[in-house]
Amino acid sequence: MPQLTLLSAEYKHWLDGRVIPIVIALLPNFGNTEKEKGGETIMGPLAILVCFSCPILVLGLLAFLNKTLRKPILRQREFNARGIRGPPYKFLFGNAREIQKMKTAAAAKPMSNLSHEIRTRLEPHLATWTEAYGKNFVFWMGPEPILVVTEPELVKVVGNDAEKVYQKLESEGYIKKLFGDGLVTSRGEKWAKMRKLVNHAFQGDSLKSMVPAMVASTQVMLQRWEDHVGEEIEVFEEFSLFTAEVISRTAFGSSYFQGKLVFEGITKLLHLATKNAFNIQIPGLSLTCSKVYKSKDEIEAEKLEQQIRDVIIAMVTKREEMVTNGDLDSCGSDFLGLLVKARYEDDESKRISVDDVVDECKTFYLTGHETCNILLTWAMLLLSIHTDWQEEARKEVMTHFGSRTPDADGIMKLKTVRNWYEEYLIIIIIIIIIIIIIIIQIGNCVNISFHFAKKNYFKSLPL
Repeated sequence: MPQLTLLSAEYKHWLDGRVIPIVIALLPNFGNTEKEKGGETIMGPLAILVCFSCPILVLGLLAFLNKTLRKPILRQREFNARGIRGPPYKFLFGNAREIQKMKTAAAAKPMSNLSHEIRTRLEPHLATWTEAYGKNFVFWMGPEPILVVTEPELVKVVGNDAEKVYQKLESEGYIKKLFGDGLVTSRGEKWAKMRKLVNHAFQGDSLKSMVPAMVASTQVMLQRWEDHVGEEIEVFEEFSLFTAEVISRTAFGSSYFQGKLVFEGITKLLHLATKNAFNIQIPGLSLTCSKVYKSKDEIEAEKLEQQIRDVIIAMVTKREEMVTNGDLDSCGSDFLGLLVKARYEDDESKRISVDDVVDECKTFYLTGHETCNILLTWAMLLLSIHTDWQEEARKEVMTHFGSRTPDADGIMKLKTVRNWYEEYLIIIIIIIIIIIIIIIQIGNCVNISFHFAKKNYFKSLPL
């Protein structure tokens, strides 16, 4: 049994050699299954099976304990030696269960007042551990450490990452189904290629050409609101419809109803991902079990993933049918059109696959929709609370536009409104400003004073 001897030597500093002698001592007991034949001892099938399987089982157990117990403990000691503390590692699940309890408890408490300081509600574990362990700390998702960095200078170092030290993790599970290998999750040359393509789709001139579609969608939404004057409006749901309409029109050249299945599928898939975010997968065992048995959520996620893919493929096929006489320019200059063109690039290094098209569409649908939706809702809340800023914005808008429809050049001259969101993506800035401008221009509105529905609005935010 040379492999057992080698194993004993390798893990001697950890196991102190006690496990291996026990295994070897047990092997003679299997002689009970041996048979005598012609003066020779012949081992029975069970003994042979045990002799071969026992070392494998021991190796597997040691590898499992090494990954889930020994390595995390050694890593935590190393972090502590470097001055980075955090909640102690707990076998197998890390701090996942502790995080779930904190988030459940925080969400169950009603908010005493409307404030934009909701970190303790949405991320109670980060708020608690920042206070307990400092600006930089480490916690555990299963056996994997998560290093939290909040010091601006260190954040800048990680963000710049000139030496490519901080790499993205491999996406898997629900995250893989949501983003595929799109811009959010891809790395290296592929990320650079897709980033260049996306930048081209949303450069300044392209964004300016989207403004009329944004204005049209805003006017449709406000007309719908006028039918509910004096009633409560669930603005989160309203903005969900609105942002879906804007994204469909500006990036994919379709109405909201054509992309409805995509938005609904992604929303449901996002819910499943959030629901299972802190369900720790047991190393080695979970991957094997998932091939034999799938949970109800996993089965539903696979169906949603296929449904989303089918709808996007249908959109791509329809756009490809628009190409006449090999002229790719006829398939459009919006985001979807640029993706379709990239499929047929002469330069193979710039060409993308149909899977890339699907993944980038899913990424844009998800990130564009959710970020704009939540940020718009929050902007309305802050305007409702801080009426002085509301009056400042109103005065500036009326001075520049009066009763005219907002345009891209005029929007960029609004200093007061732009100052609120100068750190966000320009496309989000434009959408928010257009909505604020048009709302402010409604003659019978003295103040923006939205009432959130009786169901606690903040519970509708993804936690």
